[in-house]
Amino acid sequence: MSSRHLSRSIAMQTLFEWDFKKSDSKELDEILQRNIKEFAPKNPESHEFIEETVKGVYEHLLEIDNLIQKHAPEWPIDQINTIDKNVLRLGVYELVFSENIPSKVAINEAIELAKTFGSESSGKFVNGVLGAIYKEREEKGIIKKIDEQEAKKTEESKNKE
Repeated sequence: MSSRHLSRSIAMQTLFEWDFKKSDSKELDEILQRNIKEFAPKNPESHEFIEETVKGVYEHLLEIDNLIQKHAPEWPIDQINTIDKNVLRLGVYELVFSENIPSKVAINEAIELAKTFGSESSGKFVNGVLGAIYKEREEKGIIKKIDEQEAKKTEESKNKE
């Protein structure tokens, strides 16, 4: 398991515990620090990534939940199981708000987390919601710089062949 994947797992588990307990922001930070201490690799970059992700989800929670609701209208946010909801929150944060994570990586990582921690249908559900968000952003011309850079690299490598 890569360091980033493990870090995302820890971030998702932190968000899950916080959401399951219906805790406040102070308790979120306590859960975060405990999980980093207990499960994270002894690597400051991993700690920074986990903290940035969890705090980013928290800071954008209303916007994230609104996007989930918009793209999964038959599933009110409070009826989505806690695992899937927090995998989606993490995925939406990385897809929409994190400029350092390519969109396809955000989607693929969220699907993998859903398959690992969720139910049999979680991967498909997460893929459907995140795919719809990505498609809408693409249709509106909202493309992250890192995605443009990735596309340019891909095109350059095709031209070399």
